[in-house]
Amino acid sequence: MRIFKVGSLSFFLFLTWSLPSVAQDPASDPVPPPAASSPAPATPTPAIQAADAPSSPPPASFNDVIDRIVQREHLFLAQMRHMHPMLETYLQDLKTGKDGNAVPVKDQYFLGRLDMTDGPEDVSFVGQPGFGQRMVKRLTGLYSLHFLPLGFAQMVILDTDFQKKYYKFTFVRREFLGEVRCLVIDVEPRADAGMARFLGRIWVEDQDYNVVRFNGTYSPHPRTSFYLHFDSWRLNLRPGTWLPAYVYSEESDLKVGLPKSLHFRGQSRLWGYDVKSLSKNSEFTQILVDSPQDASSVKDQSEAAADASPVVAQRMWERQAEDNAVERLQRIGLLAPPGEVDKILLTVVNNLLVTNNIDLQSDVHCRVLLTSPLESFTIGHTIVMSRGLLDVLPDEASLAMVLAHELSHIVLGHKFDTMMAFNDRLLFPDQDSFQRMDFKRRPADEEAADAKAVELLKNSPYKDKLGTAGLFLKALQEHAPELPNLIRPHLGNSFAAGKDVRMATLLASAPQLDPKRPDQIAALPLGGRIKLDPWTDQVELAKAKPVALTSARENIPFEITPFFPYLTRLSTPGSEKIALTSPTPK
Repeated sequence: MRIFKVGSLSFFLFLTWSLPSVAQDPASDPVPPPAASSPAPATPTPAIQAADAPSSPPPASFNDVIDRIVQREHLFLAQMRHMHPMLETYLQDLKTGKDGNAVPVKDQYFLGRLDMTDGPEDVSFVGQPGFGQRMVKRLTGLYSLHFLPLGFAQMVILDTDFQKKYYKFTFVRREFLGEVRCLVIDVEPRADAGMARFLGRIWVEDQDYNVVRFNGTYSPHPRTSFYLHFDSWRLNLRPGTWLPAYVYSEESDLKVGLPKSLHFRGQSRLWGYDVKSLSKNSEFTQILVDSPQDASSVKDQSEAAADASPVVAQRMWERQAEDNAVERLQRIGLLAPPGEVDKILLTVVNNLLVTNNIDLQSDVHCRVLLTSPLESFTIGHTIVMSRGLLDVLPDEASLAMVLAHELSHIVLGHKFDTMMAFNDRLLFPDQDSFQRMDFKRRPADEEAADAKAVELLKNSPYKDKLGTAGLFLKALQEHAPELPNLIRPHLGNSFAAGKDVRMATLLASAPQLDPKRPDQIAALPLGGRIKLDPWTDQVELAKAKPVALTSARENIPFEITPFFPYLTRLSTPGSEKIALTSPTPK
C-alpha cells in the first residue's frame, strides 16, 4: 500500500500498483527445511478432521510442499473472484503521551463490498477512488468497490501472481494456531521479482496446505511510496475452504518524509460471504403447492377469522414496515440473522418490562447490527444494537441502560415511519442503504426516552449497579472528540455529540473516571465480546476467559487491538485425518 498525505489530514491514502500477469509455475530447486522441527505442544491435541480426503500422495520434499501452497493460493484467488464479502476497516491515529503510552487522537472508518470479479488487471485508480478519497468525500456510505484501489483490501492476499520463481522460502518450524497445526515458512522476494511482492512469514495448515495466516509487508519500497505492515488471518468457513476474516495493521514510527511519523492501528473485518442464503429466497421447486383435489381443505390458519379493526390494522401495517426493513438489512449483510445473542438481549428487555409491570400487547425483538460504530435504534418493536457497541459495554447494567433507552421509545409509542410498508421503497442498490434507510428520532423523543429509561432502570434489578453505566458514559464523553467515526451512527441517533451524551443524568451517580486505575473498567476495547461467523453472519458471545489487568497500560477503552483467533478445521462426515500424524516433508 503506497501512502501519501492529502491536505492537512494525518490519514494516508493507499494507491494501487501494476502487477504482472499470471505465469506458469516453473520447476525450482528444493529448499530443504532445518533438520529438526519444533516440538509438539505439551498438552495432547485432539484429532482434527480435514475437509477432503487427500487426492494426491503426501509431499516428499519441501519443494513439493511449496508447489502445493502455490497451487492452493491460485485456487483461493479463483474462489475470491466469485465472492463479494463486506469489508469494514477502522483506523485510529495514535500519539505517544508523556507517560509513554500511545492514545488515539483521530480515527477513520470505511465500509464497502470487496469485488474481484473483473480481475485486478481491469481496475484503475483513476476515476475509481479508493479508501482515502472516498472517506474524504463521504464518511457514511456503503460502497460497491473494486479490489486493487483499496490498500487494506490488498492485505487479504499474498500476491495476485504468487509464483515460486519470485520467492525464496525458508522452513522455520511447526506451530499450532488453535487446533490447526501449521508449517511456518519465511518468504522473501528474489532480487528480480519486481514490485509489490510479499515479504514476511506465512502459516500453512499441514493437511491441504492452505495459507491460514501471513504477517509482514510488501517489498521493495518505491522511492515515493511506502507499504504498511499487516497480520492477515483466514478462517476455515466451509470444508476445504479458508477465506479472509481479519486483518490487523500497525505502524509505530514509519518515516514518510513528512513533519510527523505515521503511527496508527487498524482493524479490517470481512463477512457476508454467503449472501444468497440471507435473502431467504427459495427455488420454485421448494414451494409447496396444494393440489386441486385438496383445495377445499385449505383454510385460514389465523386464530380469529375476522376482519382487522382499525387499531389492529394500524399495528399490522407498522409490523409490515418493520419486517420489510429488518429483512432488507439482513439481505444486505448489515444485520445478523436471529441467534443466541438476540435472546440474551431480550432477557434484559424482559427484566425491564416485568419489574415495571409493562404489557406492550406485542412482542419486542432484538437484533445485532454487524458494524463497529457505536449505535442503537428501534425499527418498530425491534431494538437494534451494533456489534461494536456490544463489544465495548463493560457489564450487564450498561447493556440494560442502552436497551432501556430504546425500549422507552416503544413504551412511549413514539412514531415509526411506515413508508417501508411499500416494498418498492426497498428496491435500491445496497450501496445506498445508509442514505435510503433512516431510523433517527426527534430530539424531543430522545429526551423523553432518556427520562423514561431512568424510570425503568430505577425499578429494575439493575438499579444498584447504575454507577458502572454512568462510568461508561463518562468514558464515552471523554473519548468522543478524538473518535468521531466510532461514535458517529449510520442509521440511528448519536450516543454523543461533543461533550453531550445520552442518558446524561446517570453521570452524577458514577465514580470519578481514573484511567490510571487498572481495576476501573469503564469500557472495553473493540472486538472483546462478540464473535462473528463470516460465512453465515451469525454472532455469538466470544469464549475468551476474563483476564486480570496488571497495569493501567492494559486498560484501553474503545481502542483497537490485534487479532488472534482460535483456528479450527471444518470437515465432512467420514473424512478424518489426525493432525499429529501428518508426515513431515523431507
